[in-house]
Amino acid sequence: MNPATRRTSIAGPAGAIEVALDGPEAPAGVAVLCHPHPLHGGTMDNKVVQTMARAFVQRGWLAVRFNFRGVGASAGAWDEGRGEVDDALAVVAAFRHPALPLALGGFSFGGSVAASAAAATPGAEPLVLIAPAVKNFSTPPASQASLVIHGEADDVVPLAAVLDWARPQSLPVTVIPGAGHFFHGQLPLLKQLIVGNRSRSEVSR
Repeated sequence: MNPATRRTSIAGPAGAIEVALDGPEAPAGVAVLCHPHPLHGGTMDNKVVQTMARAFVQRGWLAVRFNFRGVGASAGAWDEGRGEVDDALAVVAAFRHPALPLALGGFSFGGSVAASAAAATPGAEPLVLIAPAVKNFSTPPASQASLVIHGEADDVVPLAAVLDWARPQSLPVTVIPGAGHFFHGQLPLLKQLIVGNRSRSEVSR
């Protein structure tokens, strides 16, 4: 991401998990960010995930990216989403600070994983889901504090599928007109939307 990125690893349920950290030494919050599908080239260095990290760093948060099991230097093998949720929870446990707000976020497959991890993590807010893969992976309901962003022209996860998932929750979805699944040419706007999405804990400070 940048020369200041700090790379490390933590113990995970399938072995070592490779982690990249960006942000100040004394952050205002911690954001754990999940990357897209490992079997389709997804890694923590994906451009959308890096954009999410930059947005949280701009807010003064620590952005924690990590590689799911079997990706990069992370041990283990693809587990169809189940073990990947466990990976995310291990990263949350390693970097969560009791005095700071915690956000979970993810792109595509990572969005579904982040939603599942958030459902198992009381107090995680906000939840930032970018083109969540609700069509192919179990994605639990999200809190009303969540930010869901989707491209109008997404041909990987149809907008209609995300609206069908969000409708029973009365959960708003921010649609970027003309954007595809990877938000080519729209990453600055994506970052702006995340920077502007303040959690209740931030607003009350």
